[in-house]
Amino acid sequence: MSSPLLKIENLHVEVDGTPIIKGLSLEINKGEVHAIMGRNGAGKSTLAYVLMGHPSYVISNGSIHYQGVPLEEMEVWERARAGMFLSFQYPQAVPGVQVGTFLRKSVQSVRADDAPSNKELRTQMKDAMELLGIDRSFLARYVNDGFSGGEKKRLEVMQLLLLKPHLAILDETDSGLDIDSLRTVAAGINSVAEDSGCLVITHYQRLLDYITPTTVHVMIDGTIVKVGGPELAQEVESRGYDWLQPEAA
Repeated sequence: MSSPLLKIENLHVEVDGTPIIKGLSLEINKGEVHAIMGRNGAGKSTLAYVLMGHPSYVISNGSIHYQGVPLEEMEVWERARAGMFLSFQYPQAVPGVQVGTFLRKSVQSVRADDAPSNKELRTQMKDAMELLGIDRSFLARYVNDGFSGGEKKRLEVMQLLLLKPHLAILDETDSGLDIDSLRTVAAGINSVAEDSGCLVITHYQRLLDYITPTTVHVMIDGTIVKVGGPELAQEVESRGYDWLQPEAA
């Protein structure tokens, strides 16, 4: 039996000596979509940053294995080249760097062993823009400079489509999106979910109307207190999180 794509066991994480994640376990296999729901401060984004190797987040106990390899042995760039992708909740602007150049350099760097030719990349970029409803003029703009919330998220998902990761970590990709943008972004995510593992971090159930999760995890105060199927997301949407507080205790 093959090992899980991602396996987290009894993970504890601190920031400046303050415990944030307090005993979290999770497994993701290829083709699975796992959603983590929770209030602000539950530790959801902390998990995303730990997975990608942010230096401010210290693992004090537990383990993370990616494709059977201890994650702490991998540098950030090695994680990216090994097929890990993080979409940020608040993507940063990069004035002076054109989107087309940024995407081309990203693909060449991350997919070093599987980089497409320039012609193939142009075709892939064209297909991604059509799927996401992006005009070709988008490529000449500076990365996230003056972008609307929807444009930022479309660029994040376009990166996802071009980088073809094995594990996609999507940190509140639905934040600030109107319903049309939400549907478009979800279509992009669904197009890669079949061949990848996805960890979707969100406050609300609405994104999960368009991306059907394999498993839903509810996180409170640094730990997972409830696990279920898509129906759990609907229950949280209708009842909030208070009913789960005793389980956290």
